[in-house]
Amino acid sequence: MRKIIFLIAIVLVSYNVSSGQKKETFTLDKVLNIASENSPQLKQSELSLTRSKQNLKAQNANLKSQFSLNLNPFSYSKNRNFDKRTSSWYSNSTKSSSGTFTVSQPIKYTDGTISLNNRLSWQDSKTGDIENETFSNKLYLSVEQPLFTYNRTKMQLQELEFAFENAKINYAIQQLNIEKNVTQQYYQVYQDQKNVTIARDEFRNQKANYKLVKDKVEAGLLKAEELFQAEVNFASSKSDLYNKQISFENAKDNFKQMLGISLDRDFILLANVKIDSINVNMKSAINYGLSQRMELRQKEISTEQALFDLIKTKAQNEFKGSISASFGLLGQNTSARRMYSNPEDDQTVSLKLSIPVWDWGAKKARVRASKASIESTKIDAKEERKSIEINIRKICRNIPNLLTQIDIAKQNEKNSQRTYELNLEKYKMGNLTGMELQQFQNQLTQKKQALTNAIISYKLELLNLKIQTLWDFKNNKSYLPTNLLK
Repeated sequence: MRKIIFLIAIVLVSYNVSSGQKKETFTLDKVLNIASENSPQLKQSELSLTRSKQNLKAQNANLKSQFSLNLNPFSYSKNRNFDKRTSSWYSNSTKSSSGTFTVSQPIKYTDGTISLNNRLSWQDSKTGDIENETFSNKLYLSVEQPLFTYNRTKMQLQELEFAFENAKINYAIQQLNIEKNVTQQYYQVYQDQKNVTIARDEFRNQKANYKLVKDKVEAGLLKAEELFQAEVNFASSKSDLYNKQISFENAKDNFKQMLGISLDRDFILLANVKIDSINVNMKSAINYGLSQRMELRQKEISTEQALFDLIKTKAQNEFKGSISASFGLLGQNTSARRMYSNPEDDQTVSLKLSIPVWDWGAKKARVRASKASIESTKIDAKEERKSIEINIRKICRNIPNLLTQIDIAKQNEKNSQRTYELNLEKYKMGNLTGMELQQFQNQLTQKKQALTNAIISYKLELLNLKIQTLWDFKNNKSYLPTNLLK
């Protein structure tokens, strides 16, 4: 038995030496900041948010006036052609140069386009001995307007706005998930840290008891069997302390991985275990959850997108048309300066119609499928509201019970501490065996752990309430992530 105690002592000493490096103090706020900076999931959500934001920005830019210049600096062609009128062949060579400047303006509210165009060209054509050089300029205003169909420009803009809003919601939800997961892991590691402290206190008690029994046995006041039991208790407490320390170090490594920090970076946790008793009105909590939960807004967006899909489905084989018109002036002359000496009107108006005749019921089937998708989305939204309300109800019922459990755990720990101290005195006086004292020590250890577990459960349930309702009941303010307001 003494050899076992000696070996465990060597292991503990070597462990303490290896872990004797300087440790950082981590609070919950600090680890949340570290996780936010290093989380790959949050970075991916941020990149998705950036992509959606830039797509929306590009679409809004496309709705502004667009300026373009198309140039054909030089073109040359030489062909051999047949003239049917004279039944003879002739050669033709042509040189040309042209450029078109266009200012186009999309019309968001009608899905049309209006543009101002100016085309300047030069052409030098030679056929046999006849050569003709011409300068021309065409200035005209054109309009393109779809008819009898949905506004594709406006819908595309709305889709991108929904995509951007959805990306912001996903980013905010990811932030909340990280906070929840990190907080849970934080308290689990703190629980292991607290278990080490409890095990260390037990080890000190057993060490003192072992020394006391050893002295009494050597003085002939106790039987040798009591020393054997004291040695077992002492060795068990050392082994338990070592196991708790190993468990704590393993938990810290897993926590470091979650935070994305170096495994060589050592720390201790400084947790706020103060119990903030909060009175929560269930009805108010449900109202906060149903009015602020971002998942419900996502369901609304999904419903809107499903309606857009229905509109697109109906438009796959629809009666539609378009009208196009252009009005302008055309000037031509052999001299560039005199192009508009005798200008001519240049006008074009056209109307096109597309009339579906028979599609064998394809459109009707696609429309029914889209409507079924919309109904399914609406049902999901209703069930999501029910789930949110049920979860909030559970939390509101559980919080008072957890506070009661904490009070009970505190009283149990207090009673166990007093019981242990009373029986320790009996043990010192020889009225209690070492095995019986060990039972009271184990009971005290269990009550201390139970108190820690009760406090952590209460803290996590408060966090769960805050995330479920997006309302901070402690500070009486909204917990909606600020990035949704940007």
